[in-house]
Amino acid sequence: MLGRLRVAALLGVLGFLLHQPLTAQDTFELEVYPYATAHRGEWELEGYANHLSRGTTGFDGTVAPTDGQWRFAAQVTRGITDHFEVAGYILGAQVPDVGFEYAGWRVRSRIRAPESWNLPVNLGLAAELEAAEPLFSESSRTAEFTPILERRFGSLQLILNPTVERHLTGPEKGEWEFEPRARLAFPVGEVTLGFEYHGGWGEIGNFKPSSQQVHQFYPTADFELAGGAELHVGVGFGATNTGDQLVYKMRIEIGL
Repeated sequence: MLGRLRVAALLGVLGFLLHQPLTAQDTFELEVYPYATAHRGEWELEGYANHLSRGTTGFDGTVAPTDGQWRFAAQVTRGITDHFEVAGYILGAQVPDVGFEYAGWRVRSRIRAPESWNLPVNLGLAAELEAAEPLFSESSRTAEFTPILERRFGSLQLILNPTVERHLTGPEKGEWEFEPRARLAFPVGEVTLGFEYHGGWGEIGNFKPSSQQVHQFYPTADFELAGGAELHVGVGFGATNTGDQLVYKMRIEIGL
């Protein structure tokens, strides 16, 4: 009974957060960052493939419509210490009526607090620099900072990513935007089922009206594959008329 009350309380808190005046959005790497990092000397390879089945239908400045696009990312991660990792990404996309296009690159570092600190929640921080091509963003350079808060309640995992992004170039240069993400996950047999939120609220201090914000919800599933590989799949549904309305996402992770 106590376990059920905890789950209900967590869902209630998450629902409250998501309906606050919580918009650009990253659809190359649709991931809620976990607390864990690669171990010292460990290499990881990840591949992302996301299909924007129902997206935007008109140009936004230089940015092409997303409807029907496939977006891809290839990531290599190296554990520098047991609590610090660095990663690099190459981005690409299959754009209807245009073809396959190089979309940009990213570099990211992620650090986490040691377990020996005995904090009430597991804490981490990711910092990322992105270079994007004009077809995919009017800001050719952006910086992103993602605090990571993770807590387990028995087998239930809760992760919050209150991400902020700063435009370094383009018409929105100097602006900070709030793009929160969250994840609930729990194992069911050999599969881990999850529920994710990915949002774009707009400029910090001047959030867009709720109808113009991005709010997407993703039921997800994670599978353990042979050789220690992991497969993550999900389907995202837009809750407003802004942004992409139907997104299929997939990520595969392989330890090297």
